[in-house]
Amino acid sequence: MPRMQRAGVSIAANSVSANQLAGELYEVLGRPTLVTLAAAAAAVGLRVTWLIGGVAVVNDQDVSGANRFPIAPDDIVTQENGIGRMVLTFRNTTGAAILVSWFVDLQ
Repeated sequence: MPRMQRAGVSIAANSVSANQLAGELYEVLGRPTLVTLAAAAAAVGLRVTWLIGGVAVVNDQDVSGANRFPIAPDDIVTQENGIGRMVLTFRNTTGAAILVSWFVDLQ
């Protein structure tokens, strides 16, 4: 099962991150694939948006403030079937930078 992941990504205060999957090996799904997103932030106030093939499967949803690398199944945001380009962004709603760790598993 391929995995894309990052730990300790800093999201600036009151901003939206760049596409976290840009340049990753499986950024574009060439065939229908079951994908799982998990994320955990160092504090509350972080939101996630995830597009697969131009469809918003997660739209501005709160991220766990567990302050650790995400653990399955506790920090799973969603599991979806999709095809096409994936875009994963985080939005910080607070006045200070927040660290986030995430992973995307493909099956």
